[in-house]
Amino acid sequence: MDLNSASTIVLQVLTQATSQDTAVLKPAEEQLKQWETQPGFYSVLLNIFTNHTLDVNVRWLAVLYFKNGIDRYWRRVAPHALSEEEKTTLRAGLIANFNEPVNQIATQISVLIAKVARVDCPRQWPELIPTLLESVKVQDDLRQHRALLTFYHVTKTLASKRLAADRKLFYDLASGIYSFACSLWNHHTDTFLQQACRGDEAAATNSLERTLLSLKVLRKLTVHGFVEPHRSAEVMLLDFLDQHPFSFTSLIQRSLEFAVSYVFTEAGEGVVFERFIVQCMNLIKMIVKNYAYKPSKYIEDSSPETIEAHKIKTAFFTYPTLMEICRRLVTHYFLLTEEELTMWEEDPEGFTVEETGGDSWKYSLRPCTEVLFIDIFHEYNQTLTPVLLEMVHSLQGTTNMEDTSAILIKDAVYNAVGLAAYELFDSVDFDQWFKNQLLAELQVSHNRYKPIRRRVIWLIGQWISVKFKSDLRPMLYEAIRNLLQDQDLVSCAMCIIFLNGFLPVDDFEFRTDQFLPYLESMFTLLFQLLQEVTECDTKMHVLHVLSCVNERVNVQIFFTDSKNLYPFLLPVIQLSTDVSQPPHVYLLEDGLELWLVTLENSPCLTPELLRIFQNMSALLELSSENLKNCFKIINAYIFLSSTEFLQMYAVDLCRSFCELLKDITTEGQVQALKVVENVLKVNPVLGPQMFQPLLPSVFKGIIDGERYPMLMSTYLGVMGRVLLQNTSFFSLLLNQMACELGQELDQILGNIIEMWVDRMDNITQPERRKLSALALLSLLPSLNGVIQDKFCGIIHVTLEGLYDVMTEDPETGTYKDCMLMSHFEEPKVTEDEEPPTEQDKRKKMLALKDPVHTVSLQQFVYEKLKAQQELLGEQGFHALMETVDTEVVAQLQEFLQGF
Repeated sequence: MDLNSASTIVLQVLTQATSQDTAVLKPAEEQLKQWETQPGFYSVLLNIFTNHTLDVNVRWLAVLYFKNGIDRYWRRVAPHALSEEEKTTLRAGLIANFNEPVNQIATQISVLIAKVARVDCPRQWPELIPTLLESVKVQDDLRQHRALLTFYHVTKTLASKRLAADRKLFYDLASGIYSFACSLWNHHTDTFLQQACRGDEAAATNSLERTLLSLKVLRKLTVHGFVEPHRSAEVMLLDFLDQHPFSFTSLIQRSLEFAVSYVFTEAGEGVVFERFIVQCMNLIKMIVKNYAYKPSKYIEDSSPETIEAHKIKTAFFTYPTLMEICRRLVTHYFLLTEEELTMWEEDPEGFTVEETGGDSWKYSLRPCTEVLFIDIFHEYNQTLTPVLLEMVHSLQGTTNMEDTSAILIKDAVYNAVGLAAYELFDSVDFDQWFKNQLLAELQVSHNRYKPIRRRVIWLIGQWISVKFKSDLRPMLYEAIRNLLQDQDLVSCAMCIIFLNGFLPVDDFEFRTDQFLPYLESMFTLLFQLLQEVTECDTKMHVLHVLSCVNERVNVQIFFTDSKNLYPFLLPVIQLSTDVSQPPHVYLLEDGLELWLVTLENSPCLTPELLRIFQNMSALLELSSENLKNCFKIINAYIFLSSTEFLQMYAVDLCRSFCELLKDITTEGQVQALKVVENVLKVNPVLGPQMFQPLLPSVFKGIIDGERYPMLMSTYLGVMGRVLLQNTSFFSLLLNQMACELGQELDQILGNIIEMWVDRMDNITQPERRKLSALALLSLLPSLNGVIQDKFCGIIHVTLEGLYDVMTEDPETGTYKDCMLMSHFEEPKVTEDEEPPTEQDKRKKMLALKDPVHTVSLQQFVYEKLKAQQELLGEQGFHALMETVDTEVVAQLQEFLQGF
């Protein structure tokens, strides 16, 4: 590719690729894709994105194409790999001038240089690090920053390599440049402090950014660049406590003294700020929890380093120190702040999300304090349990409504008791506490008492899996029902979080009979709440509870009476699965689960249930990760009432499936075609007509010899149903395919039988293997030359089917078809098993009409062969049988003994 002429052409296509017009954009993208493997293409891209006079969007796109190309074509062994000559030129060009004016593009260039360094540095690119070290010293602010940015990304990438040889190279690099990195950080830090003192805000901001980048480089070198960091004095930073705990041993005492004095004594008052407190608490937590500092049960089995670290910890964490830490955590850091109380009033849902949000203990003060409390209480529970219990005993009875401080203290202490639930198991009689105090506090309706109502329900949630008698649950349900009517949304939300915790199926103490009296009122209140709240997280919590309630109660007791729940269930399902409603984005997954379990336990198809299916077409268009549940729901409708359902929705469903099958994964195609197979199984007369537009693609898939075994197996399952249960439609389909493919009818039929026989091994399910045998045998008796020509293959498939389904009676020596079902039996369910759903029963009843379970393959073979013999006569039939291997004939005769 000639650079001068090529640059113009590539620039033009890149410009087109930034267009908003898809008619211009798509061809440009295709052209760029074709150029990816052309020699010289990446040199052209380098010229374009380093030309600062060009459009920013075009340069950005050029950088991205270059970066993606590194992943695909930079390594020597990659297909269409770049030549060594071009890579040499590109490496030189990338570090020729660190002067990119646009921040976003500069970052991308730094990342792609790091990607190249991961492959080539230092062997093929020895000049990279020296060039970076020289460039970060220049006086030009822009060049210095860009070089420092690249230096960071290169260091970060090289530090992430894990092979032994790569680690050795990084150790060598770290030891060589560590002093320089330290001096660089010191220089930028000093510069920042000087500029900050002078009040030069712009310059100080620039220096602070360089300080941060220098520190990030230093951090990577420190943590990943030394085998034994403690042997180098200048490497002693706090950041490697987690990576190299024994290198930190000499700093344990000083670190604890520093952190505890500032965070848990008066020394820090008025001096510390939140981020500093979080870092100090995380440092204490890491020392307390570090397993390297905990000796074995038998001290002599522990290493000397572990014993030394443990002695330092033990000497520091004395009773007075632990007591002070515990008290300060609870009575100072656990208290709700003015900001939190204001947020509670002004944005209750936002407050709840904040309270329940994620793994933020590393960065946010409240979760940080709670995690530290849990770890310290676990480590020193014998010392701290009496301290916490004394705090609890001092708070007996209802607190004065006018004493806000006392209410906040009680909230904090209850928080501590909840966090330490497992440690306090033997020390607290929670059942008595619940009956004698906590239940009464839940019933205090005063507005100022709402922090306690919220905290008590949370506290019960922490203890219910630890120690809480099942007999007390009705009293708890009553209290929750009352709280769901609370005007305070935060207390309602806490009830939702609580219900989410104990309604799932792994809560073995849950008893349906205890919950039933509260079901209707709770469901109504929950649905009202679902409509009132606006935050995504809150809606998801509410819907999940509704789904759990439905699953718990529906599966265990309602069955044929489950339609009594429809007034509560169906509006929830409708709202959460309607893609035209904004809430569907976060309610959809739980809504589909609720829809499915409702259908599975429905005794009949009601107009309301049928109407909700209008939401399905749009859901199928999403082609999302929820497709599997959508298919399950469609199946449930098919099993529930196929004729009524298909008459209303088959046309739309077939159209959706035809579109869907064009652009979903092979596994998705299998799942979709299984739905079609169920339609044909349940309704063999109407089903093929309704899904006729989809069947030619199945036919072609079989003839073309689909390579994916599961998909081929499903194709044959669909076609087997049509052939066996609707022969006239199969003939129509055969004629249609002959016209479409421009082939003779017999040729098409021969091809499909031949492929069926050839791919029988793709079918692994015994039911489908028997279906194939029945379907191919249904072609007999016949005078058709093609069928007689393929007779040997049909017999082979038949014999395989017989081996799959026939079992021998040891007493009589005769065989019988093990798949036959003569009548429906209610399954016997043990206490440990869930009773069958209504859908389970429907499937059993359907099996009683399915030829696979009602037709004896042994007898079917005999009747078909007998009919063929009568059609051809003795001599003709004998000639036909001679086309079959004698061993196969002998095995077949063994199965047919007695006929």
